[in-house]
Amino acid sequence: MPVATLAAILGLSRATVQNRIDRLVHDGVITGFTVTLRREAEPDAVCAIMMIQVEGERTEPIYKALRGFPEAVAIHTTNGRWDFVVELRTPDLEAFDRVLRRIRELKGISSSETSLLLSSHRR
Repeated sequence: MPVATLAAILGLSRATVQNRIDRLVHDGVITGFTVTLRREAEPDAVCAIMMIQVEGERTEPIYKALRGFPEAVAIHTTNGRWDFVVELRTPDLEAFDRVLRRIRELKGISSSETSLLLSSHRR
């Protein structure tokens, strides 16, 4: 949200809001900023969730390997049947197929299940 818009919502001056943001950054409360694109901004992107089950003590090596995949936009550890839930994003189905194959070939993955995300809704 632009600082001017935030200032208007809060009923404060733009300078006051900017100074407060600068102080929060300086104090380490705010550690970074990000850009979130609307889904329509990347209409050709293929998005999926991949659940991964790991054999024995291979969790850390698998985690390190997954971090090396730029297509893995988020890696979550979880409990239950699956050890990891990985959010994947590729430009097309061909690239998606390639990354799935490469991940499934990692030593220590005992099983996986992948679901394409057809639509997403935010609250």
